[in-house]
Amino acid sequence: MAAPDTPVLIGRSSSHFTRIARLFASELCVPCSFQVVRDLLSTDPADYGGNPALRIPVLKSAGGAWFGALNVSRELWRRSSPRRRVVWPEDLDVPLLANVQELTLQAMATEVTLVMEKMAGAGEGTRHALKLRESLLNMMAWLEDNANAALAALPPERDLSYLEVTLFCLVTHLEFRDVLPTKPYAALNQFCQQFSKRPSASETAFRFDT
Repeated sequence: MAAPDTPVLIGRSSSHFTRIARLFASELCVPCSFQVVRDLLSTDPADYGGNPALRIPVLKSAGGAWFGALNVSRELWRRSSPRRRVVWPEDLDVPLLANVQELTLQAMATEVTLVMEKMAGAGEGTRHALKLRESLLNMMAWLEDNANAALAALPPERDLSYLEVTLFCLVTHLEFRDVLPTKPYAALNQFCQQFSKRPSASETAFRFDT
């Protein structure tokens, strides 16, 4: 049984945004219970921990609810002891690093839209869907060309960075959800192979909740 003050992470094991939070919880050794959102087409905020945006993840605690992967990750870090050295998005103060972070998050959001349109039965050949896919391809090509330089520019004394976690979750999710083959992206795959050696990566592997 979880302790009374143990926070509840609301999300899905197949969600890359949820996996960000789960990775941080694992890396920071912060215990959380897990509550699955069964229907991603639900329009009831209660199903999403009260999030009016109808999105996951959400972290619920005695002090309130935290909406979104970044907010959740920060709260998990605040709960951790000792606090590990984490590089957050606001620490990326040069264009290359900031743009890699921005396009990683944009690519994740674009992928979600493509998956949700498919779930809702929308046509994959619509002009909007075609634009989304072209946007995703453009972003992945840019990330492939720039990720190595960005990762090398991160502070060497870090324990973890939000950029690394989000990039790993993006690339590994694309093939898991059959959105885009990642074989052409050699640099990104090499990074993922290295990151996947962390225990937190194996503990949070994507799967469909039953």
